[in-house]
Amino acid sequence: MGMKHSMFGRARTAAGHWRHTRTARILATVAAALIGGWVGLLIGGSATTPLGPADIRLSLTPSWSGGTVLDIAPLGTLRVNTHDGPLALHATITQVRLQEARHLIESPEAVNDLEATLGPQVRHGLIVLCARTLIVTTLCAGVTGLLLFRSPRRAGWTALTASGTCLAVFATAAVTFNPQALAEPRYTGILTAAPSVVGDAETIVTRFSKYREELAKIVTNVSRLYEVGSTLPAYSPDPSTVRVLHVSDIHDNPAAWNVIKSIVRQFHVQVIVDSGDVTDHGSSAENAFVKPIGKLGVPYVFIRGNHDSTTNERAVAKQKGAQVLDGDGTTIDGIRFFGVGDPRFSPDKSTRTSPESSVLTADGRRYAAQVAAQSPRPDVVIAHDPVEGAAFSGVTPLVLSGHTHRRSTQMLPTGTRLFVQGSTGGAGLRGLEHEKPTPVECSVLYFDRTSHRLQAWDNITLGGLGENSVEINRTLERHPGRAISPTPVPTTSPTVSGTRFGG
Repeated sequence: MGMKHSMFGRARTAAGHWRHTRTARILATVAAALIGGWVGLLIGGSATTPLGPADIRLSLTPSWSGGTVLDIAPLGTLRVNTHDGPLALHATITQVRLQEARHLIESPEAVNDLEATLGPQVRHGLIVLCARTLIVTTLCAGVTGLLLFRSPRRAGWTALTASGTCLAVFATAAVTFNPQALAEPRYTGILTAAPSVVGDAETIVTRFSKYREELAKIVTNVSRLYEVGSTLPAYSPDPSTVRVLHVSDIHDNPAAWNVIKSIVRQFHVQVIVDSGDVTDHGSSAENAFVKPIGKLGVPYVFIRGNHDSTTNERAVAKQKGAQVLDGDGTTIDGIRFFGVGDPRFSPDKSTRTSPESSVLTADGRRYAAQVAAQSPRPDVVIAHDPVEGAAFSGVTPLVLSGHTHRRSTQMLPTGTRLFVQGSTGGAGLRGLEHEKPTPVECSVLYFDRTSHRLQAWDNITLGGLGENSVEINRTLERHPGRAISPTPVPTTSPTVSGTRFGG
């Protein structure tokens, strides 16, 4: 009997040892496959392919979020969240054939031909890239397995594991590919060139069948950038779009006027909306600061912020093209604006007597009742403080605010979008109060000329004092034709993400 128990014990021990050994073998094989695959990705995860008048180097790199990055040196980068997965696709322009680029720019027929050839060129380049990556990673994994295990059989399993993993990653990218992401790029680089690389609201991609046409526009514009060098690229305005530049909280920063002037020119802005705090102390000496408004060449809609006095407000109203709103409205290019000045005047933080949020909400609701009685109602309401702006929820599709020095946006339950702008003046001198300078922020809003509804916006962010970074991020309005309902009425002021009230 004892012998029988002893035999069973040895059998269980052997079985356990075999299981542990098998698990260890599998884990070692997977680890070897990943190491070999990594080396193979570094060695063979790239390919060069022609794309119109340029040669593009495609490469795959490990990434937690996937996506595609187009490096347009020296102009900057274009980032698109095209897919998920552990690999990101990088595309770098290695050469531009200037003669072909010049022909492309000068000949409309060449652009039409380009649309037909770009799709096959991109597809061919991706196929070559994936095939090369698969082959090299499989071979490197096999060699790694052979060196580690000294067994052809285990080397074969290592190579097979690596190839299976590689195919699974490719499948994940294909399944999660999102052509809609092409309409929401994030690009960095030279501010004066970036808008023309991606286009305007006319180039918003809504159907995959438009991909080749949009790609042709990007390639054409990139070629133009290389061809003209520092000369400003051509820009074709869309007659069905009204472009509105939203600025706020300039706070006496003279550099803001140069930024605004450049954006007006490059984006073909038709209206500027300033949601307040153009000055910092509200003194009469600051009236001279607003004189550049009259030289911008487009209408300038302004409401008073809590740092602006009525004296500053009158100085703005005297500038050519300026319209000051305070409980009234105006119509420009078909867009109906209604604005209210901030009920506070509190430029000195140590002595301010700002009303509580409930007072701001009450003041906003008083004007909201006035707006609700209008026919037609305004398309855009402007209120300096987002607390007051939220009171217009349900009576207008869009509310523009500032005050917080941090940009954010949220869709209120009524269908009203509350858009809070950052500081276009980098918070002025107070931008130096923090360890990291306050960025310069403004946004170009695209409105449909017929419906007067917001279609998309470009958030423009420049590094604060002492920094030189530029980023432009496009966002689409997912439901521009949504219904705006006065219910439910918010009982409390909404929380604006990332805000710090009292600017």
